[in-house]
Amino acid sequence: MEQKSTRGLSVVIPAYNEEKGIQGVVDRLLEPLQKSKLPYEIIVVDDGSEDRTMEALRGKPVKVLQHEFNRGYGAALKTGIRASQYRHVAILDADGTYEEQDLPKLIEHMETHDMVVGARTGKDAKIPLIRRPAKWILNKLANYLTETRIPDLNSGFRVFDKVVAKKFFNILPSSFSFTSTLTMAMLTNGYSVKYVRSGYKTRKGKSKIRPIHDTVNFFSLIVRTALYFDPLKVFMPLSLAMVGLSLLKMVLIDILLIQNMTDSTLFLFLAGIQIGMLGLLADLIDKRSQPTGKDD
Repeated sequence: MEQKSTRGLSVVIPAYNEEKGIQGVVDRLLEPLQKSKLPYEIIVVDDGSEDRTMEALRGKPVKVLQHEFNRGYGAALKTGIRASQYRHVAILDADGTYEEQDLPKLIEHMETHDMVVGARTGKDAKIPLIRRPAKWILNKLANYLTETRIPDLNSGFRVFDKVVAKKFFNILPSSFSFTSTLTMAMLTNGYSVKYVRSGYKTRKGKSKIRPIHDTVNFFSLIVRTALYFDPLKVFMPLSLAMVGLSLLKMVLIDILLIQNMTDSTLFLFLAGIQIGMLGLLADLIDKRSQPTGKDD
């Protein structure tokens, strides 16, 4: 049974075919955890690995949980969070990309913030070039939807209050989008999120990310989360754009050139009005739903 009031830190590491990296991650974690003087536990969730990940963990001071088959990064995190005994949970990947020695910098702020994120910024963050354009676009979209500057939307290195995180379990996906959705959910509900600069290294082993497929999923989940918490941010700009385009077309083409109202102009105008009304209805439903914000 979880001890919500116990001061300490549970570290959850999802692992899927990470025999090359998991052992080093656990070894490097022990020093900063011991120096923190906090009670701690390390939970590794083996997400249906087919390699020697489990054998690499033999003799290590960790609690190992297993999925019978691969259920996804987010699903593994949920399993570890549910099994954790301390209120504060740290997560990081098993591939050796994150700087385990930076954990104390996150722990330093965990009592005063609902979530502390290790932001992969600066020259030391070795993010693959192929992922940078999509990451930049996703961050810009998330910044607009949350009205917050987000240095790193989907960093997998963070410490958070699990009581807060579990409020959003019903919308947090089982995929790699778990962290980006959690960031959006917390920011749109008034929770305190702190960003601390951290490095990012070249991974050990083969990456599980599928650039095109996962980027599309990231986009859809960001928009879906915004629709869930602040639908007007999505509907109203689209509505105003369509109405504005219809009026512009009516003046420049229908009146000055054709001197007759065209069907396409009328369609654009009515579609814009309908989208705006749909946004207002969605916002009303959202406001009438049971709140999950910080004050609750």
